[in-house]
Amino acid sequence: MWRWRVVDIVVASVLGVAAGLIFLAWNVGYLGPKALLEPLLPGLQGLLDGPWLFAGVLGGLIIRKAGAAIYVELLAAVVSALIGNQWGGFLTLEAGLVQGLGAELIFLLFFYRRWSLPVAILAGAGAALAGGINNLILWYAGSGTEFTVIYLISTVVSGAVIAGALSWVLARGIAATGALDRFGSGREARVRV
Repeated sequence: MWRWRVVDIVVASVLGVAAGLIFLAWNVGYLGPKALLEPLLPGLQGLLDGPWLFAGVLGGLIIRKAGAAIYVELLAAVVSALIGNQWGGFLTLEAGLVQGLGAELIFLLFFYRRWSLPVAILAGAGAALAGGINNLILWYAGSGTEFTVIYLISTVVSGAVIAGALSWVLARGIAATGALDRFGSGREARVRV
């Protein structure tokens, strides 16, 4: 659980870079849905946060080592920051660290021993809650109670569904191909079959 192998580092790095490229696409792709949701109900744009939160959860589910969620989410943020985005380099890195920490704390809560769908959903919600609070402090400072509540609920739902449940399905799908046979997640998939 604590010792990382070279293969852990390599696969976590590949996941982080791939997630960073997905982040780049979503940095632009979310603008349309955001323009529709914001006027509808301020705070509802939190539903769009999930795609920025999946890297840490997916990394944790696949690597199954302490620190994997933080590492993969932070590396994805580094890729997004290096290529460029509208939020600036430091704030992107800080957001990646906070979101990864939110997922990591949930995996730690289960002592890095439970990798079920409910744990993945909680990890996605944890990443979302940490990221949502961070966003409220940095980007929505002074927001009213109604906005804050709607935003936090929306982002946690998005994190639970997209970052949590979808990452769990994705990890199981990748494991079923045999690509993760050197990992606990891959061996578990073979046992189920």
